[in-house]
Amino acid sequence: MDSRKFVFKFWFLILMILVYACLFLFEGKLFFSSTDFFLKILLNLIPVFVLVFVLMSLINFFVSTKTVSKYFVSSGKKSWLFAVVAGILSMGPVYIWYPFLQDLKEKGFNEGLIAVFLYNRAIKIPLIPLAVFYFGLKFVVILAFVMIVFSVIQGITINKLIEIKTFSAKN
Repeated sequence: MDSRKFVFKFWFLILMILVYACLFLFEGKLFFSSTDFFLKILLNLIPVFVLVFVLMSLINFFVSTKTVSKYFVSSGKKSWLFAVVAGILSMGPVYIWYPFLQDLKEKGFNEGLIAVFLYNRAIKIPLIPLAVFYFGLKFVVILAFVMIVFSVIQGITINKLIEIKTFSAKN
């Protein structure tokens, strides 16, 4: 871990501890209410974290760096199509996908593909009939098409901007 990131995280933790200590001293009721809220959220998230851990373990076991390189690292059409389809089919809250995406990034999945995945999470197959009911089939088809096309454009743009930043950082 970069030492600057570690220092920032350390001081952020210290700041949060101080905020909670002040809250405990001056607004005890609010402190306990906040702590209770945090514990309820934590208990709800534990199964999600277990699921993410299991998924990441399975990916590490079954998906080698060579496989990721072969299918997803290249900027070929297959990798973009995979990111679109995976984004559409993904379920659950987006924050459970962040550790998974970070793991893929460490294996070579580029930022543009991650952006495409996240962008296409807005297209949900179970919600399409409801959207058609309210907005009509023509609108939903056009919207989905535009979102998919622009997600890929956004992903390509992100990759280009990162290349420029990386190139300028090296010079």
